[in-house]
Amino acid sequence: MSAAVDLPQGAEAPGYRARHTLPLRVEAMRQLRRRRTLLMGGVLAALPFILIVAFAIGGTPGSRGGGSDRITLMDTATASAANFAATCLFVSAGFLLVVPVALFCGDTVASEASWSSLRYLLAAPVPRARLLWSKLVVALGFSLAAMVLLPLVALAAGAAAYGWGPLELPTGGALAASQAVPRLALVVAFVFVSQLVTAGLAFWLSTKTDAPLGAVGGAVGLTIVGNVLDAVTALGSWREFLPAHWQFAWADALQPELEWGGMAKGAAVSVTYALILFALAFRGFSRKDIVS
Repeated sequence: MSAAVDLPQGAEAPGYRARHTLPLRVEAMRQLRRRRTLLMGGVLAALPFILIVAFAIGGTPGSRGGGSDRITLMDTATASAANFAATCLFVSAGFLLVVPVALFCGDTVASEASWSSLRYLLAAPVPRARLLWSKLVVALGFSLAAMVLLPLVALAAGAAAYGWGPLELPTGGALAASQAVPRLALVVAFVFVSQLVTAGLAFWLSTKTDAPLGAVGGAVGLTIVGNVLDAVTALGSWREFLPAHWQFAWADALQPELEWGGMAKGAAVSVTYALILFALAFRGFSRKDIVS
């Protein structure tokens, strides 16, 4: 018989490595198989086709005439695949793309608590910081994938419906397709950065509650409140401290000359808020009494 070996206090068991617990690929596969992930992907992939059908029924936007000489991005939606992809981002960036970010980041920890599996994960043992880090990275990865999926499907559907061509700019002129695709990629990158505030809110709330819908709904609700406050012009320059004030700064990327000012300010505001919220989530969860 072999004698039991007493480990010194604080020592790790043989073969145990904290950084190897809950690998990202395992967490990613768990999240990928969930019904809400597939449903959200289906909704985003269906949006371009819904818009194509709407344009086919109602006519192309520019042909209806709205009593104004001002041309908007919507008026050029059917000019090319690039225009159609830009329009899909325009109509979805304000709210639709908020939902997957809030869903993936708000549901990730709270769902484990609601299933009473969180304490078993921590008893595996998975360190709390490692658990949060794995879930946050995967949630942000799925959020980015959702934002990439929409323009990719829109480009493919738009190319089939309206052809491949230059991106016609509402301000006049056009960008060649070789320039339009990198500009659209920049738009997606900025939209993702601007949504980090929603991700931070959802993730922080997810560590505070056992109700996933509470975390998701709370993040979406606070994001809407930010949009409402930005519409209050009486706030003046204070609105520049609101992430919602810069959410459409990506329009500067769809100009003949790329403008960075608005996007740089918006990114700085969003990242600052997000880092604070992520730090609060990690700090609060490290001290939380896990009972579910």
